[in-house]
Amino acid sequence: MDDLEIKIVEIDKPEEINFILGQTHFIKSVEDIYEAMVNSVPQGKFGLAFCEASGARKIRIEGNDKAMKKLAERNAKDIGAGHSFIIFMKDCFPLNVLNAIQNLPEVCSIYCATANPTKIIIAESKIGDETGRGILGVIDGFVPNGVENRKEIAWRKKFLRDIKYKL
Repeated sequence: MDDLEIKIVEIDKPEEINFILGQTHFIKSVEDIYEAMVNSVPQGKFGLAFCEASGARKIRIEGNDKAMKKLAERNAKDIGAGHSFIIFMKDCFPLNVLNAIQNLPEVCSIYCATANPTKIIIAESKIGDETGRGILGVIDGFVPNGVENRKEIAWRKKFLRDIKYKL
């Protein structure tokens, strides 16, 4: 395994911005993910980037918000893993769009959907004369600070109802 290098890429984003990181397998994914986003939350703002793994090997960018598109482009360049995609969003949450994205035939997996500080664990290796990259996993947020007590359970239940995610 002399030609395998492990790298850590930290997601660069504003604290309040959510994102989804996943893997797909086809150039058509950019348009299909775009459609899933606008059909799920028409008022949501987002940018997505897809790292093509063969052919022209371009980073394909779509979205309906210039700042979110730039954020997706910058982070996709840093990650650089074949067939990975990243979506940054505002005015909507992963919960609003995740099922639609996961149900796209070309989407293979979702690594995370979060607003937390996140680091991506990347493996980099030579494939012939070229370099390949793959996502091994993610570090999403921080280690727990204990188990919630009754007061914290009550807060959680109230919070979910206050933001209209539970009745």
